[in-house]
Amino acid sequence: MKITFPNGSSKDFEAGSNALEIAKSLSNSLAKSSISAKVNGEPYDLTRQIFKDSEIEILTADSEEGLDVLWHSTTHLMAQAVKELYPNAKLGVGPTIENGFYYDIYLEDSLSVNELEKIEAKMLELSKKDYTVTRKELSKAEAVKFFGEMKEDFKVELINSFEDENVSTYSQGGFTDLCRGPHVVSTGVIKYFKLLNVSAAYWRGDEKNASLQRIYGISFPKKQQLDDYLFRLEEAKKRDHKKLGKQLGLFSFHNESPAMPFWHPMGMRMLNQIMNYWKEIHYKHGYSEVRTPFILDETLWHKSGHYDNYKENMYFINIDEKEFAVKPMNCPGHCLIFKNEKHSYKEFPIKFAELGIVHRNEKSGVTNGLFRVRHITQDDAHIFCTHEQIETEVCKVMDLLDEIYKDFHFNEFNVELSTRPAKSIGTDEMWQNAEGSLANALKSKGINFKLNPGDGAFYGPKIDIHIKDALGRSWQCGTVQLDFSMPARFELSYIGEDGNEHTPVMIHRAILGSIERFVGILIEHYAGDFPTWLAPVQVGIIPVSEKFEGFAKELSEKLEKAKIRVKFDNRSEKVGYKIREGELEKIRYLFVIGENEVGSNIFSIRKRHSNELLKLTAEEFIDYIQQEIIDKN
Repeated sequence: MKITFPNGSSKDFEAGSNALEIAKSLSNSLAKSSISAKVNGEPYDLTRQIFKDSEIEILTADSEEGLDVLWHSTTHLMAQAVKELYPNAKLGVGPTIENGFYYDIYLEDSLSVNELEKIEAKMLELSKKDYTVTRKELSKAEAVKFFGEMKEDFKVELINSFEDENVSTYSQGGFTDLCRGPHVVSTGVIKYFKLLNVSAAYWRGDEKNASLQRIYGISFPKKQQLDDYLFRLEEAKKRDHKKLGKQLGLFSFHNESPAMPFWHPMGMRMLNQIMNYWKEIHYKHGYSEVRTPFILDETLWHKSGHYDNYKENMYFINIDEKEFAVKPMNCPGHCLIFKNEKHSYKEFPIKFAELGIVHRNEKSGVTNGLFRVRHITQDDAHIFCTHEQIETEVCKVMDLLDEIYKDFHFNEFNVELSTRPAKSIGTDEMWQNAEGSLANALKSKGINFKLNPGDGAFYGPKIDIHIKDALGRSWQCGTVQLDFSMPARFELSYIGEDGNEHTPVMIHRAILGSIERFVGILIEHYAGDFPTWLAPVQVGIIPVSEKFEGFAKELSEKLEKAKIRVKFDNRSEKVGYKIREGELEKIRYLFVIGENEVGSNIFSIRKRHSNELLKLTAEEFIDYIQQEIIDKN
């Protein structure tokens, strides 16, 4: 049989050969590092035989798909260890997730985090035994009988829900689990792993079902990779925005308004800085700021389609015996503003931008600090344009996005293009043109992107942008979505060059996403140590005694007039204590005012993260810090 490789080369092998044998024929190092394979695009175990001409790709754990296989195999190793330690355990499901894997398992007694070490030790023991992993196909009836005899009730329920008539199982050292695969060739491949946490989870996510225990873990092919990951994990704990938000006095949460942040004075300083920046840069890029009401007639949400598709996430209120909804999104309001006047193609593009307050009824189990809240300040904009303008406007959005992310010191981001889903509206031609416009825009800007076939919205294709923070974590913030549905639903129109009415294209566009979530990302990205332009307090002024308070106060007022955010600390505390506290508050610059400063009017200024003292007059410092603010440092 003829085997073709990703580089286009090909080689003949005996029919019935497997991917591991093929890898060995290429190089021993490839064979040793291989995890699984893809044969004609289908995932394959390394030992699964191939009988016909095929295209093959050998996957190592250095690839995303290969690492996913290693993680999935580690879930089986963990489940085997749990079953040996707790024979009455019943297995639920054990998928891979963005960072590792978990397994939902029913246990008679609750596990503590401390017991994870015992499971890890058993996993290591099973790994060293290097059990061969074997795949077997069963009919549904055979599988139900097999898992039924083992009293694996959750597996039986899953099998009965499958449409396929056959299922596959994987076995290793007397342990068998239900799985599509693929998996590593033996347990000995899995050497470097760590169980991270355990929490409660309902079977199939339904609170009416049995309560299981979800064990989270991670694994890597090399010890250094695991050590690096665990280091980043510890660093992430130190950067936890909930902890730092409290320490820096930025925000708090209260039961009187669950999952809705209360912004404190320092938090509002930062929030206002971000929003003022947002307004200025959008004005510079040709957007017109608008504001729409928080509460709109329920019928509007039927027209927009949100009622049918988003009702469970909305809040409703009755006013004068009429139903209204608290808005979860701003787009219908922007459509009403557009429709309020007649428009010509000569006005296009029309760009409405709004830092709109929206509310979404998120379930309490998924809310998480600022990352998932019910009260959201949405970085929102909608561009109304012609079909011919799509590519140009998307290019402009990408330019704006690049400028904004760099100002916040996010210099790396990944882009995904999602195309037409199975359920969609519009013609084939319309979708082809729209997807082509988005792809061409990205290509013209030299932006590499990943294609997500069938993952677009029903009303149009979209671009999603993922920024990377200081720890290398990915956050999806930006999105650019083409919408052919809402303009038609709201009967929006403009007079074209031909004198006839036409329906505009609507581009939904966000860059920061939820401002609350973005602040949470910033806190963790900077570890609360914000650059000067964002810092809630840029300068701390500390007089060494009451004798110098008047002079220090004058300096404080001079800086405040220059629009510098100052904390004047004249408390009756020791100077050393106030300096240490200023450092804990991560204040960028500290002035300590004493006899020398009053006499010379030259200040010794402590700059954060620098052992050197700046020696500047007040005027020189104002010029210095204002340039830093302009440069977004």
